[in-house]
Amino acid sequence: MAAAVVRDGRFILSSVVSSQDAIHHKYGGIVPELASRRHLETVIPVVEEALNHAKVTLDDIDAIGVTQGPGLVGSILVGLSFAKAVSYVKDIPFVGVNHITAHPMAVFLEAESKSQRVKESERKSKNELAPCPLPLAPAFPFIALVVSGGHTTLFKFKNFGDYEILGQTRDDAAGEAFDKVAKLMGLGYPGGAVIDRLAREGNASAIDFTRPYIAKDTYDFSFSGIKTAALHWIKGQGSGVKGQGENKLAPCPLPLAPVLNDLAASFQEAVVDVLVDKAITACMVHAIDNLVVCGGVACNSRLREKMRIKSKDNGIKLFIPEPSLCSDNGAMIAGFAYQLRKQGVRGSLDMNAMPSMGNGH
Repeated sequence: MAAAVVRDGRFILSSVVSSQDAIHHKYGGIVPELASRRHLETVIPVVEEALNHAKVTLDDIDAIGVTQGPGLVGSILVGLSFAKAVSYVKDIPFVGVNHITAHPMAVFLEAESKSQRVKESERKSKNELAPCPLPLAPAFPFIALVVSGGHTTLFKFKNFGDYEILGQTRDDAAGEAFDKVAKLMGLGYPGGAVIDRLAREGNASAIDFTRPYIAKDTYDFSFSGIKTAALHWIKGQGSGVKGQGENKLAPCPLPLAPVLNDLAASFQEAVVDVLVDKAITACMVHAIDNLVVCGGVACNSRLREKMRIKSKDNGIKLFIPEPSLCSDNGAMIAGFAYQLRKQGVRGSLDMNAMPSMGNGH
């Protein structure tokens, strides 16, 4: 559950995220019923904290943005029902947002405290009430790679709310593949950050995983194959391995580091290569020199590093939100809702959750 207060669709007054990782960790993945129950428990406290931190009340809110999908239906319904109730009681318009297309909007956001520092500096230097400059952000059109636990999608954004899908995952998303391979390695859930950490100590060339491009003429993604390749490699390594070095947590016994580090680094490199190659290729083919990379997997240090290198090599300007804005958060929903509201979009009280919502808003 997350909530935020955003001014002018750009400046973050507050952003509160209540993580459920500790709840789902022992199950090795998200349990939908537990997730929705936790949403019920936290929705009011999280919203109240966001309002208090921003030093505003509901009377100061001009519009409400809320996730309509995609995702777990129970969790979506909690947030959507709450938003509709507040909208009805306080007569505040609300906008249903597809959180996948909201992710790229995170690059347009910045903390209110930063904007205030800039504003005060300008006033002192010019002795006038100077307008607050916009933060560094991509110009339209831009290519956006949204890469998360449940989605890997490549967009071409022509403007706010005006975009087309260039490619998307056909099976496992990149983040999902990270989590599943981490589970095979006995690293627990969520696994992306752990694999990232181990990979820094490993040899990315130790295991030659085939890069899952599908085909060179498509921007679609598929990571189920590399997950299966990792499983077979683990089985091969774990066969007959017993004793003190055995990783007893893993479904397939595997010696601990350094082989775990090498597996993490080699697997991560294969996934990152595909993500980087397709994103850069999309920019080159469409003659667009602005690239946004966002979503939870955009926190991965190797992905960020390699995207920077390849973007610079090809004359592409790269934009990646700070880590706190890469994973799901309320600020990106609010920022995108603001832009949609300016275009006249408004939700109705009969709006329903769309857990299988497509990649349009």
